Amino acid sequence: MTAIDKSAVENAIRSYIDPYLGQDLLALEAVRNLSITDGTVSMELVLGYPWKGLMGAARSIITCALEDLPGVESVQIDTRQVIRAHQPQKSLQSLASVRNIIAVASGKGGVGKSTTAVNLALALASEGVRVGILDADIYGPSVGMMLGIDDKARPEVKDNKYFVPIEAHGIQAMSMAFVVTEKTPMVWRGPMVSGALMQLLTQTLWNDLDYLILDMPPGTGDIQLTMAQKVPVTGAVIVTTPQDIALQDGRKGIEMFRKLDIPVLGVVENMSTHICSNCGHQEPLFGSEGGARIAQEYDTTLLGQLPLHITIREQTDAGNPSTVAEPDSEVAMTYRDIGRHMGALLSRRPRNVSAPIPSASL
Repeated sequence: MTAIDKSAVENAIRSYIDPYLGQDLLALEAVRNLSITDGTVSMELVLGYPWKGLMGAARSIITCALEDLPGVESVQIDTRQVIRAHQPQKSLQSLASVRNIIAVASGKGGVGKSTTAVNLALALASEGVRVGILDADIYGPSVGMMLGIDDKARPEVKDNKYFVPIEAHGIQAMSMAFVVTEKTPMVWRGPMVSGALMQLLTQTLWNDLDYLILDMPPGTGDIQLTMAQKVPVTGAVIVTTPQDIALQDGRKGIEMFRKLDIPVLGVVENMSTHICSNCGHQEPLFGSEGGARIAQEYDTTLLGQLPLHITIREQTDAGNPSTVAEPDSEVAMTYRDIGRHMGALLSRRPRNVSAPIPSASL
């Protein structure tokens, strides 16, 4: 039997370059328990971000490269993802049952921030991780409607103190809309809003979450500043459109998070092109490449670009967002790509060693 050269095995493993981190799996220290025994090469591949959608391709590429080596008769590759907690800003105390809080924000309203937050949460869940979403837009909560949760639904209360989040499409959700009626006006000043948010965050029994998506209210005023100071956020995503006025407000959002020592993981450009529902013609109604410009200006990442398409609005309004309604569509794949990209960038941040134990999922 031909002896298998270990260095050749390692070179074959290097044939797969992580598309988001730009390094091979050995450089990323993702290869575990590599063994070469009697013509069989076996290993585990473990990455710290949601990569379920890439696992099959990685196994195939590496398997083919290994099977071409002299002496290799079989290849066994197990793949896992381990989501660890990362350090929030200014060493704030993390929530016991939430590893990472991701703030999805915009400098202004009307750019599709909540639609992006909901689809991002669902896309992450489809990658095999545990996800929750907190609707922090106290004045205009919309997450419940977007997830198809009945407007009369109310969360269970445990021990007369804690809310049990409502589950929809496989994610846990909490919103001010779940505890008041739709006719109740939120005539509150900033401190009351911030206090209500902190209650929703800390008095909800989140069940072992890898990521909690925080749908921030639009803008960069006192409410947003206070929330960003008090909530232990591990990363932020800025949603904008290519329009110049939206980009100007997006810059304010990035500046706010940076002043608070919250890493901006990237920018999502929404409504990048209009797609005609009749002929499929694409046209950049709000300008082009604005998201790329602002990402370059602030040395961050353009996580993805999403079209202005009627089906996204229709599916979201119907409580069946695109990521769930058409999981194999180009739009759903874009949201999943954004989720993986965001998770990959977060995985390179410093870890929170005092946080809950890591999550491991297949």
